[in-house]
Amino acid sequence: MDPEYFKSYDMCWGTLGTVRPFSNFHPENDVSDIQAALEKKDAVTLVSILTNRNNAQRQVIDRAFEEMTHKDLASAVKKALAGDLEVLLLELLMSPQQFEAHRLQQAMAGLGTDEETLMEILCTRSGKQLQEISATYKQLYKKDLEKELKGETSGDFAKLVVALLNKEDVAGVVQRDIESLSASINGKKADAGPWIDILTSRDSDHLNKVLMGLELEIGQMVDEVVEKRFSGDIRLGLKVLVQCIQSPDVYLAKRLSTMKTSLVQGIMVSHSEEDLLCIRVAYLKLTGTSLYTALQKQFKGEHLQALLAICRSED
Repeated sequence: MDPEYFKSYDMCWGTLGTVRPFSNFHPENDVSDIQAALEKKDAVTLVSILTNRNNAQRQVIDRAFEEMTHKDLASAVKKALAGDLEVLLLELLMSPQQFEAHRLQQAMAGLGTDEETLMEILCTRSGKQLQEISATYKQLYKKDLEKELKGETSGDFAKLVVALLNKEDVAGVVQRDIESLSASINGKKADAGPWIDILTSRDSDHLNKVLMGLELEIGQMVDEVVEKRFSGDIRLGLKVLVQCIQSPDVYLAKRLSTMKTSLVQGIMVSHSEEDLLCIRVAYLKLTGTSLYTALQKQFKGEHLQALLAICRSED
């Protein structure tokens, strides 16, 4: 464990992230070390620096590299490295908004759409964060995110993703919301409308009370009801949304347990400065194995070392 990690002058013990500001931060020194490492294709040094700086510090390094070398750091990393490690370090060099915009774009690129990744990002980000991601998406891809989402989805699922993208907390009455959701599943065909309206426009405390109240009223777990009464993309969407309301850490731990490289990197980079400690706890409880150990069974080399550095420690 890096002793500097514990000495960070502005490290806040209230944070639930694993990557924190590096206390003895000298961007010019980092740039010199990175430049030498890139020339030698020294992945160990690159991993050591880029996983031990928080995102704000990596952005400073990125700008300083361009000023000092007149070269683009991301392009230099692409030339020096390859494979999953190259992808991971490039992801670390993006700002949080750029990275989420990139993940959304990738989820919609090519044939077919990765609906669950769209839902993961839309459900685990606040309305304010999503506005920033939308603005960054437009800047990066010269396209409107809402229009892109509408073009890639259809029916009730399209309504759900658009409502999530534009979510804002509106005051509601718990009992009235419970009654609306209960009524929506009593007919011959379940009506997704109230689920979309309510679950995308209330704060999490309110929604937890609503879901608990609904379970008491109908005598069934909400995810079981969604599984039985809905079908297709809207069923997937509502299941993810319900899980993220009830316990986002458990949902993300389940996603990590697939050990798919893109998912592991996506979630770990995304949540490294916010709540990866909580996700680690949920992962251990869910699988009986710590995330740190699970990574060692699945990955290798410098790519593994980079992931372990982001994960930080054994639970």
